[in-house]
Amino acid sequence: MSGHPRLAAVAGAAVALTVLAAGPASAGDPAVTDPRVVAHFTGAGENAENIALEPDGSADITFAFARKVVRVTRQGVTTPVATLPDVPDAQTPVGGAVVLGIARAHDGTLYVNYATGTEKTGIWRIPPGGGTPEQIGFFPAGAFPNGLALDEKCGTLYTADSLLGTVWSLPVTGGEPTAWATGAALEPTAELPFGANGLKIHDGAVWVSNSARGTLLRVPFRQDRTAGPVETRATGLTFIDDFAFTGHGDTVLAALLTADKLELVRPDGTHKTVLTATDGLDNPTSVAVRHKTVYVNSAAFFNTLDPDPNLLLATLSKNKL
Repeated sequence: MSGHPRLAAVAGAAVALTVLAAGPASAGDPAVTDPRVVAHFTGAGENAENIALEPDGSADITFAFARKVVRVTRQGVTTPVATLPDVPDAQTPVGGAVVLGIARAHDGTLYVNYATGTEKTGIWRIPPGGGTPEQIGFFPAGAFPNGLALDEKCGTLYTADSLLGTVWSLPVTGGEPTAWATGAALEPTAELPFGANGLKIHDGAVWVSNSARGTLLRVPFRQDRTAGPVETRATGLTFIDDFAFTGHGDTVLAALLTADKLELVRPDGTHKTVLTATDGLDNPTSVAVRHKTVYVNSAAFFNTLDPDPNLLLATLSKNKL
């Protein structure tokens, strides 16, 4: 995106470093069809970053540089939910303050990650129905909390830190986070400073994408809820950002930010492209799935000619895997 030269440099490095390894088609693959853009975001800083779904199918979306959370209906009607506080002295690797991951509790409470390079970096809570955000998680100033997921049964939030290569855990009651998982597989590289990025809780594990290494990782829960050894489940995913599971199995839809692709990743790690820029993707950042509907945010971070940050919906066939 013009105005964010550091992001443009990151994009160039990602394309140069990573080669996409597509796998063969499979008869068991779910199909993604009928893509349609339902909302275009045109305001300053309205780069659609992350997504959480409401019971009625509306999408709660973070606007990275506008510091906002909005709600978008399936018909594209957009209403404001909350605005994160301005941090005048903010300094992050992408410029100023940035709002990233979002998670929703059953009662409607929203949790969002806010990276500022100051003591305001951490997890912020938004009350049901919207309102004034409150900081509940106090992270190191040098952290970059990106993907976010809520384990509501255990009352714990999990965050992927792209700069520190860490998965943090934090009780929903708040406080300082605990480094739940660390290691080289989660870390960025010397060429690309964004490691652990997207994060989901699925089938007894925390799953994490690593943008710098183009990998999808699985970190199983041990019986005491500590982190087991990190498993690499897929490679060759060019600057993978966020992702979502298509159902109860381990098939994933992953947003490839700089490649303008939505990738279907099979349980064996092979993958294929199911949506591209011709379908409306413009630096896709995040994915959500609800029944037969796929939601994809595009942030248009690196598009300097005709940026189109948007929300795209598509139809998902029955998953046979």
